[in-house]
Amino acid sequence: MENEKQNGINAFGLAALIVSSAIGTGIFGLPSQLAQVTAPGPALIAWIVCGIGVLALVLSLNNLAKKRPDIESGLFGYANAACGPLGEFMSGWTYWISAWIGNLAFATFLMSAIGNFISIFKGGQNLASIIAAIVFLWVLTFFVNNGVESANFVNTIVTICKVIPLFMFIILIAMCFKFGVFTAHFWQNFANNVQATGMNGSIFGQVKNSMMSIMWVFIGIEGASVLSSRAKSQKAASQATIIGFISLLVIYVFSTILPYGVMSQHALANAAQPAMGSILKAAVGKWAAMIINIGVIISTIGSWLSWTMLPAETTRLMAADKTLPSSWGKLNRKKAPQTSLIVTAVLQTIFLFSMLFTQSAYNFASTLAAAAILVSYMLVGVYQIKYSYEHKEWFQFFIGLICAGFELFAAILAGWQDLLLLTLSFLPGFILYYKAAKEHNHQITAREKAVIIITCALAVLAIIFLCTGKITIG
Repeated sequence: MENEKQNGINAFGLAALIVSSAIGTGIFGLPSQLAQVTAPGPALIAWIVCGIGVLALVLSLNNLAKKRPDIESGLFGYANAACGPLGEFMSGWTYWISAWIGNLAFATFLMSAIGNFISIFKGGQNLASIIAAIVFLWVLTFFVNNGVESANFVNTIVTICKVIPLFMFIILIAMCFKFGVFTAHFWQNFANNVQATGMNGSIFGQVKNSMMSIMWVFIGIEGASVLSSRAKSQKAASQATIIGFISLLVIYVFSTILPYGVMSQHALANAAQPAMGSILKAAVGKWAAMIINIGVIISTIGSWLSWTMLPAETTRLMAADKTLPSSWGKLNRKKAPQTSLIVTAVLQTIFLFSMLFTQSAYNFASTLAAAAILVSYMLVGVYQIKYSYEHKEWFQFFIGLICAGFELFAAILAGWQDLLLLTLSFLPGFILYYKAAKEHNHQITAREKAVIIITCALAVLAIIFLCTGKITIG
């Protein structure tokens, strides 16, 4: 009989966390972003390709959770099993970087949305907005610091509230859908848009150019794996991942494809943000834009709460597996990783203040966040391949190949410049890894030393390229 934790998070709660983590600000602007680079036909192909790749990740996570229930640290533990302690550190470190940096986007977008109702916050990056965002950041940190499970309960309620505007959008757009408008330029991106953006107008070019936007809205799909140690059972974590994936795919596809049947691609591409509000305003009236703005605020708060929990949980798991100093995993009386929460909040506060003086810090952070998550996902596929090969499970081996291959393809699309910049984040990270190794009497192997030296050399190369202008931030 499967062991269940009395106070653990159930499958519905974890599924809500996944949906809330993934549905943030991006979905409200995605219809316009896709219309800028692709017609509906190639957009559907891109959704299919990304859907298959993300499904392979989900199936890999579920298979490994079932086959290796002894690994409680989820995707980071799988990286350890595939590549050793340094592999887990690099997977967890890049995930942590991506997670807390992504919160900066939530901060600016939230204040910008509130600025539609309170003028002092208009634009989202003035002094009032930054101070309000920092206050909100620390309130969330305090809230999560008083118990992850209780924070997840509130997150479940927020998730229910945030999907209501999305369902309203889908239903109203479906009622206004016109097949003739949808099929007018089904395969060919309109000429003026191609000339204006310099994008490739071929079907492959449109698919390629739209995939990056699609991929990032799925970030958060691994939330149940990250919190699997707090789930009622591994079965609950596996069920939550599948439920979350199916829910997200349905919401995303309908939200981005149906608008092609309501407005011309040119009108969609030039819709004011949040695009969903502009689309509904044109289709049914001004009142819809206000509802969408409220939805943006609720959605951002919910996602920000989720991504306050996940980075702290990441470092707790890494500390438990001895790839970070034990202080990063120390729990308070509410069983929350207090040190990690405070360090993460301090870093976010510094970056938010820097946005008052320059966009460079935020652009740099955004570049790192975009590339970082691919490392964690790819290592899941690598271990799926390794485990399945060792146990001659060839169907699962094939799934692992799709997962790792898709993430590698995504990394190529992200560009070598972004991946090179990512190596800079490991410079302080390797210091912490060394301290953890010393604390736990782990002898760093020759192979690990080689990886560290190569990564540091690449980081130095990135600095040189930045100074010489061969790489630009953002």
